[in-house]
Amino acid sequence: MQPIQSIGYPINFGEKGYELLSNFIEENYYSNIFIIVDDKTNEFCLPRFLPFLATEKTIEIIEIASGECEKNITTCVEIWNILTELGADRKSLLINLGGGVISDIGGFIASTFKRGIDFINIPTTLLAMVDASIGGKNGVDLGNLKNQIGVINVPKMVLIDSNYLETLPQAEMRSGLAEMLKHGLIFDKIYWNQFSDLKAIDFADFDALIYRSVAIKNEIVMQDPTENGIRKALNFGHTLGHAIESYFLENDTKKTLLHGEAIAIGMILESHISMQKNLISKAEYIEIKNNIKSVFEPVIFEKKDLQPILDLLIHDKKNEYGKIQFALLDGIGKIAINQHADNEMINAAFEDYKT
Repeated sequence: MQPIQSIGYPINFGEKGYELLSNFIEENYYSNIFIIVDDKTNEFCLPRFLPFLATEKTIEIIEIASGECEKNITTCVEIWNILTELGADRKSLLINLGGGVISDIGGFIASTFKRGIDFINIPTTLLAMVDASIGGKNGVDLGNLKNQIGVINVPKMVLIDSNYLETLPQAEMRSGLAEMLKHGLIFDKIYWNQFSDLKAIDFADFDALIYRSVAIKNEIVMQDPTENGIRKALNFGHTLGHAIESYFLENDTKKTLLHGEAIAIGMILESHISMQKNLISKAEYIEIKNNIKSVFEPVIFEKKDLQPILDLLIHDKKNEYGKIQFALLDGIGKIAINQHADNEMINAAFEDYKT
């Protein structure tokens, strides 16, 4: 597959990407290399990655525990201290080998250590491949609030190798699929239609679906790198999805949701709001709802859950002047940004989700 050029960095694919990575490292005369992994990618992905890394530079592995709960400032401080103790300098390179948490926190650590060192993202989950590793958003959670602290700073390279997906549990694959469905809904109806019968998808050709999803996100990001306009489209499903994810993360009586599981719910809810605002038809809404629910098991919401979720919406990063901003569908394949919805609309969406 041909590389995709983003703003300031290439997105490379497959074994050719490893050759380009090794060449890049040698050409830039890095002093040493640090690889951030979690306990899972250390076991399942690092053994595949290291043989491709053709370099005589000193390599240090930094491991953290897996999971969203590790994406916080405390973890950053621990890694900043480790980098300092191991002699990292401004000419060090940080490689983030892992899923969305590793991409987000690794990019943030690199962007802030000694006012910024180079980093490269090598995503190992479907979610990270089609979303987290691309676009330069790096950050950590503040308590249970998603991605409240962060920067926009691009990597020097992204390398996507779908062979890492062979180690991925089905739940994690579904989590990434949510972002691929989103890309079709907001940008490319033909791409969305390719997922209309998920049972018929030939996963031997899944690389092509990943490639298209990456291209869609990159095209949107290149139009609006700092999210002042059209890049807000990528937040479809995330306003309510992030609030749901945060609520389930902090509530001991709830099962923690994967990011994609929460976003899948958010996309159904925000599609219903789109229908209420006459931006999509009822038939389009039912198509979206049925297709997403065919992949993701329904989550039970009790009446007592709704107000805490609504309360969390005020912390959404898209909000302006105290008003909650939604990115809603304007027909399948198009988006309407900076949309407002009142609590009555949101409650109606939750009621319909239950049916």
